[in-house]
Amino acid sequence: MEFLKETYYNKDRLGKIKKYSKAGFKSRLGIHKKKEKDSMIYNNVRHECNLYNFFFAPRGNRRMMELGRKIAQMYLNPFDKIIGIVGAKDCGKSMLIKGMFPGIQIVEGDDEFDFQNMPLMNAEDVGFYTPRTFHVDVRAASKFIPLEKIAQAILDVTKQQKRVIVEYFEMLYPVLNRNADLMIGIGEEVIVTRPSLFGPLPQNIADIVYKSLIYRKMAHSAEDLYGYVVRNMERPDYVRSDIRHGFVLDYVEKPINFDLEYIEDKIKSLIAKDLPIRYYDEEHIKIGDEILACTGPLMHVESTGQIENFSMVKKFFHDARFGYYIVAGTVGHQEEESDRLNTIDIMTAE
Repeated sequence: MEFLKETYYNKDRLGKIKKYSKAGFKSRLGIHKKKEKDSMIYNNVRHECNLYNFFFAPRGNRRMMELGRKIAQMYLNPFDKIIGIVGAKDCGKSMLIKGMFPGIQIVEGDDEFDFQNMPLMNAEDVGFYTPRTFHVDVRAASKFIPLEKIAQAILDVTKQQKRVIVEYFEMLYPVLNRNADLMIGIGEEVIVTRPSLFGPLPQNIADIVYKSLIYRKMAHSAEDLYGYVVRNMERPDYVRSDIRHGFVLDYVEKPINFDLEYIEDKIKSLIAKDLPIRYYDEEHIKIGDEILACTGPLMHVESTGQIENFSMVKKFFHDARFGYYIVAGTVGHQEEESDRLNTIDIMTAE
């Protein structure tokens, strides 16, 4: 019996029962604790020593949802209670949220009944089956519910160890007086940050993403004009990629008989006509009288004339790593050297 007291059993990776002495078991336990501690240190460094991260805000609903899934995997903590989302109307917030939280019930629209009866505002009335994650669009809800009441509802459910996703978090912060555990801003880029007591504040993120969103809209509209111009040209399959203030198409083979100067001139002529760009349905837009397929029909400027300083990069680039032949267009600034299009601008104190 003494032997049994000093013997420990555990399963190996193949499911076989292995026998250890007391000393051997303690040794293995120590190894597991060290691995767990190292993992916690890594997570603390990644979360607490990381000021912010930038991602290109992709065009297309599916790509935005995929980015949301990746952000959740990389940055979301099980103990996060408030997820602050900052960004203008139609910037892709809902798609990002759906990617981060599949199946989440999102209350949208302008129906007062829907907002007065949304789960967040009635969390105490749904009993045992209350959701664990709530959502609120502050901009829409504030038309019918005072900000103070929304803030109190958020504080109440977070005290119950539940989570709230708050769109237009910058509007609620002055009343809530509590920063988000994880904050995401969506403009031309997607900013992911875990605020500390020293910030960043929601308005800081809002100032950045609201200002930069116009470049994403111009680039998206310019890319659809590019698609319209080359629609009857024979061209290989491609995937979409991203650059700052522009768009990128990665072709699996080098396009034949593509005159980039000609394509640029045709696009500029469409810009000069100042044609209206309108939402048609979830997969199409209307430019002038033409109906075009589009993966993000809400992400556009109002007319082609609002696309500023468009230019094509007058060269096919071959990406030797992946075998793609790359076509790129830029907006919002004069044509630059190709290897400087993604230059990172860091503001310095004067």
